[in-house]
Amino acid sequence: MLEERRETEGARTLPLPPVTDRVTWRAQIDALRVKEKAHTRAGDALASERRRLPMAEVDARTPLVGAAGEVTLLDAFEGRDQLIAYYHMWHEGKPAAGQCEGCTFSTTHVTELSYLHSRGVTFAVFCEGAYEVSSRYHAFMDWPMPWYSVPEGSVERLIAGRHFGILASYLRHGDRVFETYFTTGRGNEIMAPSYGLLDRTVYGRQEHWEDSPEGWPKYWGSRGDQMRHEGRPTAQWSRVLAGRSDDLGEGTDGASGGGSCH
Repeated sequence: MLEERRETEGARTLPLPPVTDRVTWRAQIDALRVKEKAHTRAGDALASERRRLPMAEVDARTPLVGAAGEVTLLDAFEGRDQLIAYYHMWHEGKPAAGQCEGCTFSTTHVTELSYLHSRGVTFAVFCEGAYEVSSRYHAFMDWPMPWYSVPEGSVERLIAGRHFGILASYLRHGDRVFETYFTTGRGNEIMAPSYGLLDRTVYGRQEHWEDSPEGWPKYWGSRGDQMRHEGRPTAQWSRVLAGRSDDLGEGTDGASGGGSCH
């Protein structure tokens, strides 16, 4: 249990960074800031390269299934010129507790869409699960973004030899649709500010792979357990405690299971 591990750590007292005077501390922060600004500028340069990439056309008529029934990829733009789609993995026949912890982690962070909309960008989730089942998960999590199921016949048109778990960007030009960029794996961390905030704390993400000083707490690996707590994706617990039903309509209410998507 995580709490037991933390109690054990607390009993022996976690190691601390060295203590210094504020002038010395500030000088080291200022030296680090030079590297942080270089990192930021390098990120700006990469973003500039992304804006100059060529693009590949995708069939705008590719069917999706949403709240209004069958629609097209073009419809998913909701009249805007750009679309960002996160491709949510789905564990067929698994309960809510057994669904992808990584996809749940990433999607849960996307809670405010107005800033994207103000730039002419729609954000939506494309799930590989059947709509009548996966939409129950969308409702259980109370996510604000549009949710679509990708029918079997549409998968290869959109995935094109890749896999669910990608984050893709699209541009609409009239009735034509083009894919301009995609990423996956750690590239999806841009969706999750929790990681960026943890990276600013002294103990970091507390994951095994991190380069931290000797004795720093490391509770989690990187195969999904860092996004799960007591048998289900961590973000689900606030929904369960609020009394929301996680029944996906397949007789799987409350059961656990499923594997990592990472």
